[in-house]
Amino acid sequence: MTSIRRTALTAVLALVLPLPVAAAAPSLAATPSIAPASHPAPSGSVAALPRPTGPYAAGRDMLHLVDDSRRDPWVPAAGPRRLMVSMYYPARPGSGSPAPYMTTGEARLFLQDRVPGSGIPPEALTAVRTWARADARPLHGRFPLVLLSPGFTFPRALFSSVAEDLASRGYVVALIDHTYETPGVTFPDGRTLPCAICDQPPAGGLPAIARSRAKDASFVIDQLTSRHSPWTYAHLIDRRRIGMAGHSIGGDAAAVTMAADHRLRAGVNMDGTFYVPVPATGLNGRPFLLFGAQSDESPGMDSSWDDAWAGLDGWKRRLTIAGAEHGTFSDLPLLSQAVGRPSPPGAIAPLRGLAITRTYLGDFFDLQLKGKPEPLLDGPSPSEPEVSVQSP
Repeated sequence: MTSIRRTALTAVLALVLPLPVAAAAPSLAATPSIAPASHPAPSGSVAALPRPTGPYAAGRDMLHLVDDSRRDPWVPAAGPRRLMVSMYYPARPGSGSPAPYMTTGEARLFLQDRVPGSGIPPEALTAVRTWARADARPLHGRFPLVLLSPGFTFPRALFSSVAEDLASRGYVVALIDHTYETPGVTFPDGRTLPCAICDQPPAGGLPAIARSRAKDASFVIDQLTSRHSPWTYAHLIDRRRIGMAGHSIGGDAAAVTMAADHRLRAGVNMDGTFYVPVPATGLNGRPFLLFGAQSDESPGMDSSWDDAWAGLDGWKRRLTIAGAEHGTFSDLPLLSQAVGRPSPPGAIAPLRGLAITRTYLGDFFDLQLKGKPEPLLDGPSPSEPEVSVQSP
């Protein structure tokens, strides 16, 4: 099994947006839970993200970061490592303007790479309805910081639902696009840089990707917590409460980052193989959540998870979701459903999968970064029958 699961991802994407926008509209209209009548999706949109569950509105900024101390690991000729980060934060209701899902350039390259020749317009993705507001005024206060690292070849936009929900629950969220590891990343100068290693893993293989992402993550923390941070709202961040979650190889990177960077207090791997093993000494007693699809990550299904579980030396849980797929932890299945493509037999419904993902992820960080008791993490719950919980 591979945590990148490129074959599985391609199979899912073959179902995503296979119809013109006009043909998809009736399907969306028949799904009021996706696009509530009181908050309609914009004209031309094929999907709307589910409403965040927390008490706060969510703001979003785009942050361009340049690491002058490090050349790009995949395209050295490009110069210093450059990253685009979507910053989500608790915001004042009604301020700002609707945040687009992704840029036209990102959408075009994503569709070309995953469903070539489909004729699907980029607007099918750029017009996906989000809840975050661009340039929204922030709330007063200080909030924990959570970094999110997408799966390999997954644009950061596919984790918008997760980021919006965490922001609504009182977190600052840094959703990172790891340049040249996704079909396209748009920078402020208007250029959209394509993937450089999607078809051929780099020297050092998959562990090299996880280690590079750990360097990206630590650099992002450096920038956000600096006294002269480039982010306008850096004062919102409580530097003592920082966590990280990642999907697929991003989950592996979360553990690699924790092993190297003691500023991280808690981490989550969402359905990703550990290509870089958890250190034999553990993570210095810090909490870590293993959160995956039952078919992929149940005990005995992925030896790297079994090894990691044995090596983790702090608070730990191993959660698996019945009927989940690799994309369940992202917006991807929701986009497919919005154009009338049913999930595979036995697969969990996209909105249900996202609801479980957001609930448990938020509860984990509430427990570990805010100190709130969260009984849902203690064992099986009648309200979440799809979720199996393994504790020490």
